[in-house]
Amino acid sequence: MKKYKAFGLAAIIVAIVTWYFEYIGFIRIPKDAPLETVVIFGFWWLVTGFALFHFGHLKKKKAVLLKIVVLLIIAFLTFGTDNYFNIPNHPIVIFLIVVFWLGVFYLFFPKFFKKYSILILLVYGLILCYFFYLRLDENYTELYHDRILNLLMFPIPVLFFIWIYEQWKWFNTLKSEKGKAELELLKTQVNPHFLFNTLNNLYALTVKQSEKAPEMILKLSDMMRYTIYEGKNERVLLSEEIDYLKNYIALHEIRHKKNVSIEFEHNILPADEIAPLLFIILLENAFKHGVEKLTSDAYVIIVLHSDKNQIYFSVENNYEIPSENNNNKGIGIENLKRRLLLIYPDSHKLTINQTTSTYKVELTINK
Repeated sequence: MKKYKAFGLAAIIVAIVTWYFEYIGFIRIPKDAPLETVVIFGFWWLVTGFALFHFGHLKKKKAVLLKIVVLLIIAFLTFGTDNYFNIPNHPIVIFLIVVFWLGVFYLFFPKFFKKYSILILLVYGLILCYFFYLRLDENYTELYHDRILNLLMFPIPVLFFIWIYEQWKWFNTLKSEKGKAELELLKTQVNPHFLFNTLNNLYALTVKQSEKAPEMILKLSDMMRYTIYEGKNERVLLSEEIDYLKNYIALHEIRHKKNVSIEFEHNILPADEIAPLLFIILLENAFKHGVEKLTSDAYVIIVLHSDKNQIYFSVENNYEIPSENNNNKGIGIENLKRRLLLIYPDSHKLTINQTTSTYKVELTINK
């Protein structure tokens, strides 16, 4: 962003200085040569922007300073040679113009120049060949003078717009990669949280040598397989997510000896897909803050519906803990909110309804 600010400021500075110099009569902007005006303005814009961008480092970058000096010498040689010979499109002048613009591309856009060096050199090489061919015509000045100047200037805006497009593409790729990296980080934060809770459950059963331990290990194995292999996908079938939630509920039913009312109502379209591991966070919270804290009459009601327009998921549980201790602002719920912003921006709604004894979370995702 620093680079874009520098070149934006440079455009303003060059425009103001140009207007002022013309106003006091120091320079004259030809009204009948817009292309020439744009090219000259573009040159000083690039020089000024580059100087602003590297202002704090120019003293240390002798190689860059040397390149700028060489480029300026070529520019002055071009104007000097043109004035000395006073011949329209003198071959030396045309050659110096080509060398100058190649130097501009190399100095200001080194990576771009290296990437498209063959194309750039080929285009200007063909223009030079075409120029020398036309120069053999004795009527060159009257017939082809303007054509060659236009050909020399034509690649500049084209290459500049290609560079702009690549910058735009790079910026969007950077945003996408940042989002993916953030998303993967959030996933890794969710999985250990669930794993530690489940291992604690399994430990309690193995200590008591419960017959339910093997069944719990099998269900835990299924869940870990889903978490590791399916959890890395961008989308999974909603039916697979339901099986995952059922396994999680079954694990808790094996663990808890107290009477817990758990209802899971689901009615979905068979082909529906969703980002994995979204609902488990809400279900975990319901057990953590409700079932595990209550001594009796605990309940959890889960609803999962889908139609052609949206997917609806809700979890409701009761609790006995004061509301200030049940705000669910742990890492799980915060990660869920962040993941929803990354995966379903502007197409989801997460609402929390809390009373003195019940807690309900509703998640709606628009297709």
